[in-house]
Amino acid sequence: MSNFYKELKAEWLNASPDLSRCGQLLNSLKLEMVRVGYVEDEGEVNPQQKQELQRSRDILEIAIEHSIKVKDNAAFERYMTQLKMYYFDYNKHLDSSEQMHKFMGLHLLYLLATNRIADFHIELERLPSALLLQNPFISPVLALENYFMEGRYNKILQAKKSMPSGLYADFMDLLVGTAREEIASCMEKSYGKIAQKQAALRLGLKPDSREMQALVAKRNWTLDKDGNFNYAELHRRQKEKVPAKDIAVHTLTYAQELEKIV
Repeated sequence: MSNFYKELKAEWLNASPDLSRCGQLLNSLKLEMVRVGYVEDEGEVNPQQKQELQRSRDILEIAIEHSIKVKDNAAFERYMTQLKMYYFDYNKHLDSSEQMHKFMGLHLLYLLATNRIADFHIELERLPSALLLQNPFISPVLALENYFMEGRYNKILQAKKSMPSGLYADFMDLLVGTAREEIASCMEKSYGKIAQKQAALRLGLKPDSREMQALVAKRNWTLDKDGNFNYAELHRRQKEKVPAKDIAVHTLTYAQELEKIV
């Protein structure tokens, strides 16, 4: 484990690490991490065990950053689940990680961006209240959650440039996409029709941008003869055919069965 760990750490410290090689090293280290990554809750750890736990935590922190850079959200969730064990279950055996708050903030942002609000609040319960209000990695995410719940989606679009770490960028893109979907849904319910420029302005996009075209296609927006998005068709509900004959047959059958019981 020592040689792979040293190579991984050295590679990751490069200005432009080889992501493919780092992925190979992480795969090689998985089994070793499983072997050392268990300690009895009430047990004591010797210096060697403490060093191995420290290495495993360092590897998981690198693995999370790697998963973000290669845009593997499933791997991010797996690694984050493992890392929380070192932060909260093994915290009495290890010194606090300097990067803990950054990764907890990342996880909160990911849950918010994927619209998993219940899981977001469960994770908040693990953190002290003073930390929520003062920590530069976590308090901005709480502000985003307030904007999201209050429907102030324009604030989310503006907050993308003020995140505390470059690692937050991908999840901010995901959150912005979620916010735009909510804005689009609100527009469909609020307007019968709207000009293309006004729609793009509310979504924080350019009218002729690729993102705007993709959203229009995804939500099946159509243009009227004046060049406005026409939501009237979206408001119309398809007439549902009522199976009157089947209902009558079932009702009569129930009545006959009730008579038999009486």
